[in-house]
Amino acid sequence: MKLALTALLVRDYDEAIDWYTRALGFRHARDDDQGAGKRWVVIEDDGGRGLLLAKARKPEELAAVGNQHGGRVGFFLEVRKFDAALERLTLAGIHFEEEPRNEPYGKVAVFRDLYGNRWDLVGPPKE
Repeated sequence: MKLALTALLVRDYDEAIDWYTRALGFRHARDDDQGAGKRWVVIEDDGGRGLLLAKARKPEELAAVGNQHGGRVGFFLEVRKFDAALERLTLAGIHFEEEPRNEPYGKVAVFRDLYGNRWDLVGPPKE
């Protein structure tokens, strides 16, 4: 068994595709029209792990956009070269909530995506 996709609630497919591909460098892997304004949109990281961008429609879904994990960090972006990734993301317009810090599991800094979901940028532990 393997986890195939994780759904991410978004307000708009195209703005989400633009942000996640431009700012984070993900690949726009799939975009299938399912009729009635619904699409199967997948973005992937370099390793082929994907997020299914799910357009929120119902009031409870719309209320969860940007707060899918109740204010906690819910996504973890692992990189080999932390400082280079931090610089690239900052140049792409991403604002980090804190200065990078060292944890037992690696160097980390928290940022928010275009909707407000919290992400950890995680690099290798300090040697």
